[in-house]
Amino acid sequence: MRLALEEIGVVIDGREILDDVSLEIGAGERLALLGPSGSGKSTALRVAAGLQRPTTGRVLLDGADVTGVPPHRRGVGLVFQDAALFPHRDVAGNVGFGPRVAHLPEAERDGRVVEALALVGLAGMERRDVTTLSGGEAQRVALARALAPRPGVLLLDEPLGALDGPLRQRLQDDLRGLFERLALTVVHVTHDVGEAFAIGDRVAVLRDGRIAQVATPEALWARPADEWVARFLGMANVFSDGEHATVVRPEAVGVLPGEGAVVVAADRDGPVVRLRVREDGGRELEAVVVGVDVPRVGERVAVDVDPRGVVDVALWRPEMPGRG
Repeated sequence: MRLALEEIGVVIDGREILDDVSLEIGAGERLALLGPSGSGKSTALRVAAGLQRPTTGRVLLDGADVTGVPPHRRGVGLVFQDAALFPHRDVAGNVGFGPRVAHLPEAERDGRVVEALALVGLAGMERRDVTTLSGGEAQRVALARALAPRPGVLLLDEPLGALDGPLRQRLQDDLRGLFERLALTVVHVTHDVGEAFAIGDRVAVLRDGRIAQVATPEALWARPADEWVARFLGMANVFSDGEHATVVRPEAVGVLPGEGAVVVAADRDGPVVRLRVREDGGRELEAVVVGVDVPRVGERVAVDVDPRGVVDVALWRPEMPGRG
């Protein structure tokens, strides 16, 4: 099922939350909606789900205008950061809620429950009390509940936000694999760049209620629309003289034995080490290296920048937000 937001504007209590937001998500496509807190991500998702009526604009499903259609009649599934399970129902009762509301026969409801739990890796847990579930299990049950009605579109609002460490990474990987197998149309809201890049076929960056850029993860990293997008993606090497802005991607910065710079910071994350080097002229650059034998803080080094990793980007100022 195709989903489109057309020129969506939302004003709440006199405050503009979304301004002229247009997105098209193709059938079977996964779109990650990425942005900082307060950028309007969750509001956009609520508009798509039918939980928030837009002030202006339309929501289309397979070309049909559903702006005025209530959530339960849109054929979409919704998963929140908080699993929001019904504590008085067991796992099967939670997962089967949608098929029950749709008045499906009991045998079909039971089959949907078994199917959905198997999809999320919880086969055989139908009778579990939801109050005994771990955080990761609760989110899987919430996902199964959203999948049981077999929605045409699945909307996820920071579903991994309450999880941390290996559990978050494992569920992220499981979600990506599940979406690929089911070929679902998915909108996944997150503030985490790595999560957006891992799950989205495309990533839409939202800034101050407007779309700053929409691109594949590869294209977004290779050529951010402006200096704000580059910094938000985690690029430290953004330089501006007030007239021009340039990004030097960290993987383009080679750190070699020699002279001309000094290592001022080294942070390891598993096999990857982020180095910050200060050139003798005062400019600081972030570099990414892999391995065990890497330069240490205080060590003199030479810096070699691959020109293919240097990109000119647009300037951005808060008083003149770019629409991308």
